[in-house]
Amino acid sequence: MAHFAKINDDNIVVAVHVVHNNELLVDGTESEQQGINFLNATYRVDNVNWKQTSYNTRRGIHELGGTPLRKNYAGLGYTYDSDRDAFIPPQRYASWILNESTCIWDPPSAKPDDGKKYVWSEDDTDWILDPTFQ
Repeated sequence: MAHFAKINDDNIVVAVHVVHNNELLVDGTESEQQGINFLNATYRVDNVNWKQTSYNTRRGIHELGGTPLRKNYAGLGYTYDSDRDAFIPPQRYASWILNESTCIWDPPSAKPDDGKKYVWSEDDTDWILDPTFQ
């Protein structure tokens, strides 16, 4: 199955639709444009911004070893960045920084790896021990 993100005028993903791979075929080869044509005809719309997204792509890596597509699988509320040709999730915290290679927001400091439970504190802009596990 192929997945297509519907993107509004602010480049925000407002829906993700599934299309059977057969609907993408042109002379035996999959075509993103053919999928877009299918969606436009199915929903009887024009001028909708559709972009194909890969269910198996995360952080710029295809989890099954295939070719990654647009850095991340598109989710509701994600932004499509046409300059990067990438889907970027919403920024969880103001202090987090966009990783240009993965198009994922990273914390400014690494999460401690000492076996304890941590949560991000935006007030401290650091990881703190999870108060529910103390």
